[in-house]
Amino acid sequence: MSDQRQRIKVLGAGIFSLILVMGVARFSYTPLLPLMQQQAGLGVAEAGWLAAINYTGYLCGAIIASLISDLALKDRLYRVGLVVAIVSTAVMGLSTDVTVWALSRFFAGLSSAAGMLLGTGLILNWLIRHNHRSELGIHFAGIGIGIAGCAVAVAAMSHWLDWREQWFAFTVMGCLLLVPALRWLPPPDNSGLTKSGQKMVDKPPSALFMRIFMAAYFCAGIGYVISATFIVAIVDRLPGLGGQGTLVFMAIGIAATPACFNWDLIARRTGDLNALILAAVLQIVGILLPVMAGGLFAAVFGALLFGGTFIGMVSLVLTMAGRYYPTRPAKMMGKMTLSYGAAQIIGPAVTGWLAARLGSYEAGLYLAAAVMLIGALLLMLLKAVEKRDAALALASGTQG
Repeated sequence: MSDQRQRIKVLGAGIFSLILVMGVARFSYTPLLPLMQQQAGLGVAEAGWLAAINYTGYLCGAIIASLISDLALKDRLYRVGLVVAIVSTAVMGLSTDVTVWALSRFFAGLSSAAGMLLGTGLILNWLIRHNHRSELGIHFAGIGIGIAGCAVAVAAMSHWLDWREQWFAFTVMGCLLLVPALRWLPPPDNSGLTKSGQKMVDKPPSALFMRIFMAAYFCAGIGYVISATFIVAIVDRLPGLGGQGTLVFMAIGIAATPACFNWDLIARRTGDLNALILAAVLQIVGILLPVMAGGLFAAVFGALLFGGTFIGMVSLVLTMAGRYYPTRPAKMMGKMTLSYGAAQIIGPAVTGWLAARLGSYEAGLYLAAAVMLIGALLLMLLKAVEKRDAALALASGTQG
């Protein structure tokens, strides 16, 4: 098989795995949330807690990913995680017990980490090893396709299937996605050399850089999770927009599909940190538009801005992690995701609490935008730290 054809298959495995773990196992919950509130008696606060538990599972998966260096073990856990994604989806339709749903959401979160961190790390390692560009834009298109696909599927299925039957339909879809996700990713190479024989060397950033980077990524996690989890319910309750939440969620997925590839191109021209700052500013606008401007156009345009930026930020951060640690990219990816994952536990829980107190999810969006602004300022600070670190490295190299 030609190297280019093999590259397409490996990236295809990544896309299908992300549609499965991020679309089916994780984000099908968002468009199904209003239906579960109507038909299954799911309360507002409980909906927030289920989302928080999902992210707790994701965080646990990130901790596991950050501790593992063995590529063969990562490969095994990645494959197990994809099967867990299907099982956790099926369990959602088997019960109306919130405890069972909570267990399902926890394991769905674990499976998301397997696909998102272990799978992405394995694919980035393969790309670097085979002397391809260390960019993940095409791979991360799977998240946008998964989000948009789930929104389309729920909109179509709601005409003749109830909430329970839709979870079972998503389980069947997951089984179809599993086959290429497993078959097209080859076993990892543990040699530590690229295909052309060059040694793969890690170039870690300074401790200060990492601390600020993780804090900025925490802010990005808050900004992302509140909108991603509650946008359907928020839009459905805005004046004149009842029933339009699924359309807005679909717009997020459509915008997210090419976003990572676009941000790869922007980062090539501006540098990674400048691209991250631009994405953060645009995301703040996208978060606030539905509640500040009102109307369907503002809600859809805000969703396009949000979808076109949040996944671009994730892709840029994880790609940077892979460049710093080409021999074990999932290790730093896992550490970065710990901060992102912590935000994803706190964000939905606080938003659910605010919604129960104030009778609206809107306060959550204002919170998300404020925290994102802090994140953008931290990224600007990071540019100064990067310059300082480069000057120190140059000085020590000159002295040496």
